[in-house]
Amino acid sequence: MAFHAFIHGRLDGLRRDNRLRSLPDIGERSGKYIYVDGEPLLNLSSNDYLGLGEDRFLRDSFRDTCRADGYAMTSSSSRLLTGNHRWYDELERELERLYSREAALVFNSGYHANVGILPALAGRGDLILSDRLNHASIIDGTSISGAAHLRYRHNDTSHIEELLAASQGRYRHIFIVTESVFSMDGDLADLRKLVELKNRYGAVLIVDEAHGVGVFGDHGLGLCESTGTVSSIDIIIGTFGKAFASTGAYAVMDAVLRDYLVNTMRSFIFTTALPPAVLAWSLMIIRKQTQMQSERVHLLRLSSMLRGRLADEGFEAPGQSHIVPVITGSNESAVSLAGTLRSAGVLGMAVRPPTVPENRARIRLSLRANLQWDDIGYIPDLVKAEKA
Repeated sequence: MAFHAFIHGRLDGLRRDNRLRSLPDIGERSGKYIYVDGEPLLNLSSNDYLGLGEDRFLRDSFRDTCRADGYAMTSSSSRLLTGNHRWYDELERELERLYSREAALVFNSGYHANVGILPALAGRGDLILSDRLNHASIIDGTSISGAAHLRYRHNDTSHIEELLAASQGRYRHIFIVTESVFSMDGDLADLRKLVELKNRYGAVLIVDEAHGVGVFGDHGLGLCESTGTVSSIDIIIGTFGKAFASTGAYAVMDAVLRDYLVNTMRSFIFTTALPPAVLAWSLMIIRKQTQMQSERVHLLRLSSMLRGRLADEGFEAPGQSHIVPVITGSNESAVSLAGTLRSAGVLGMAVRPPTVPENRARIRLSLRANLQWDDIGYIPDLVKAEKA
């Protein structure tokens, strides 16, 4: 009874602070729209940045291939037992070819990657320097590792250099960990400067490209491709679950690091492998998206237009990517703006602490390449009307 009373109290506190979350009733997805509680809404809360997840022709053709080739829907085992299907090999070889790196390793999710790679590589005697706005999975992986850790000011390379200089000779290894495109602010890490710092101070650089792959780079390989830093980053992590319209994640690296992770990464060793059907779909998608440069250009141009219009109206809409946050400040105002958008037929979700810092609640607008300006051009007026 005391335990349940405690839980009820915590839930009541979340409700008072406008932080209580619930699972939405999500129905059919149809192109630009999604049904929520039976209502069709323009979907601006999806990470399907290239619109490939809604490509019915792709789905139908793949379904026919599955029937013809009999792709299994389960692996029934970990990769180190009997789950290492040939599609893993084909997918990893394709990733190695695209990135021109020695080795690639596929995981069940981006969360699996981040909570497994850091603890496998770093431990007591090591130091992890992590961007203050890094994703929760990076924070969790850092905590599990047992390494000393410091959070540097967001995107502040001068602060990183201060910490690196002060840490010389005190740790076995120093790791710098960052997202490339930050998932809540939509801004970009300075990868060239981070490579310079890691070389100067002998650090290990790990970059999470979850929101960069598919959108940046001539072949959709992420911000590392567009900045020419692919070969200089020790481990590049990408996901299949966003722009690549599948599930799972991957990392590209040197061969010796791959061998080490296969033998030490607990979230890799002790989990059931992905189904062959998922791996085959991921391979088809990653090959297709390399030819979608015009869609990438369109998406980034569309995002810049929306961000500019919001700024013209006096709203804080930071970033330089396809993720356009509208900062409201309070949880209450974020929830209210989400309601205004929904009344106008738009799904723009309120994001509140602890996902973002206190007093930095926002609406996170995720744009996709299958949208046009006519689909979103009226949104700044909706936001302005809400503020008034």
